[in-house]
Amino acid sequence: MAKVRARPETNCLYLDFSFRGKRCKEQTALKDTASNRRTLETLANRIKREMTKGTFDYRRFFPDSPRAAQFHGDMEATPTLMATSSHASADRDPSTPTLGQFAGIWYQENLPRWRLTHADTVQGTLHQHILPKLGEKPLAEITRADLLAFRAELGKQTGKGGGALSPSRINHIMTPLRMLLAEASERYEFLTPFRNIKPLRLPKLDIQPLSLDEVHRALGTVRKDWHPYLATRFFTGMRTGEINALEWKHIDFEHDLILVRQSIVKGRLENTKTDGSMRDIPMVPLVRTALLEQRKLVSEDCRWVFAQRNGDPINLVNFTNRVWHPLLRHLGLAPRRPYQTRHTAATLMLASGENPEWVARTLGHANTEMLFRVYSRYVPNLTRNDGKAFTGLVTASSLPISAEIQAKSKQEGPITPLSVLTRKQLEALVAQLQQQ
Repeated sequence: MAKVRARPETNCLYLDFSFRGKRCKEQTALKDTASNRRTLETLANRIKREMTKGTFDYRRFFPDSPRAAQFHGDMEATPTLMATSSHASADRDPSTPTLGQFAGIWYQENLPRWRLTHADTVQGTLHQHILPKLGEKPLAEITRADLLAFRAELGKQTGKGGGALSPSRINHIMTPLRMLLAEASERYEFLTPFRNIKPLRLPKLDIQPLSLDEVHRALGTVRKDWHPYLATRFFTGMRTGEINALEWKHIDFEHDLILVRQSIVKGRLENTKTDGSMRDIPMVPLVRTALLEQRKLVSEDCRWVFAQRNGDPINLVNFTNRVWHPLLRHLGLAPRRPYQTRHTAATLMLASGENPEWVARTLGHANTEMLFRVYSRYVPNLTRNDGKAFTGLVTASSLPISAEIQAKSKQEGPITPLSVLTRKQLEALVAQLQQQ
C-alpha cells in the first residue's frame, strides 16, 4: 500500500510504496501539512486501486522518475506530481465535467447554507467573472497556470468606480473558485490546482474613527429625531444592517441589553453575518437614555426601533446622503462612511481600557485578531472585562466640567481633552464629579 511520509531534512512529502517487488519512493514539492497530506493520500488511494485492478502504469503517474524506465507502461506519459510540477494531471479523469457544468451542481448544493445576499454575490461572481473564462474547461484540466493567468486578468479589469479591481475584490472573486475546485477535486479524485496559491496581500485598513469630542459635537448638532439612532451607533458599534434590523422585542430594558438577532442586507431581512454576530450588547446609560427617547418618537405599533416616516426600517442611502454627510460637513470633518461609527465605538472601548475579549464579543468578532490588527494603536494596557471602563469614559465625557476644575485650569493651562486621559485619571474625575 502506498504511504505518505515526510523527509526530515526538507519537510517535503513523498510517496512510499512497492511495485512489482521493488520499493519505490517518489518525492513531491508539497510541504508536510494536514491539507497536503490529504492531497497525497488521495493520490495514494488511486495508486492502490489501480494496482489492485492491475491497471497501474508507473510512467503515467511518474513520467520523469528514473523508476519509470524500469517498468513497462503502454500509456503516454503525462505531467504529474513531482518536485518540478505545478499540477498532478496523473490524477486527471477525462470524464470529469467542465467547470461550468459542475458550478451549477456546486451552487445548488451550497445554497441551503448561504444567506440569500451571499448566494446572490456568488452567483454574480460565477456568471460575471469565472464562467466566461473557465466555464468550458474540464475540471481536471484546469492548471495552476490557468488560475494565475485568470487572477492576473482580473487585475486589469475595472470596477464600478472606473478604477482597477482592488486586491480585496480579486480575492473575493477567487474564493468561490477555490471552494468549487476543492469540492470537485475530492469528488473526482484529482489534485486541486489551487495548491500554494495564496490570496493577494491586502493593504492595511486605514480607519477614520471620530474622537470622543467629535462624537459629542455630532450628537449635539444632529437633528433631534436622529439623535437616538446616531448615539446608538456610536456607543454600541453595531453594523448598519444590525441596527437597522432592530425590533423592539430585541431591546431588553430590564437587563440593559440589546439582542442582535438579525440584519438587513440589500433590503432583505436575514440572519446575522456569522454565529458570533448573534450576541447581546450591554447598554451604557447613554444608549439606554437614547432608546427610551426613541420609544417616544415612534408609534406604538411600529416593530422597528429605528424607522422612517412610512414605517419601514432606516434606509442607509437616505441616511448617508441626507443626514450623515451634511452633518460631517457642518462640523468641518472629513467625509467618511457611516460604518466609521463602528470603528469609533471600538476605539473608544479600547482606549477606555476594556479587555479586548469583551470588546470583540460586543462587536461580534469571533476573536481578538482583528482588534489588534486594525486598532492596535488605540490599545493601552487592558485589564477590565465588564464594560465599566467604557461606561465611565462615555459618562464622564458627557458631564460638565466643575467650576473648581475650570478655575484650576486657568492657572495651570488649558483643560486636557478627556479622550487622552488614562483610565485612572478618568476614574478620579468621575469620583470628583460624583462628590459635587
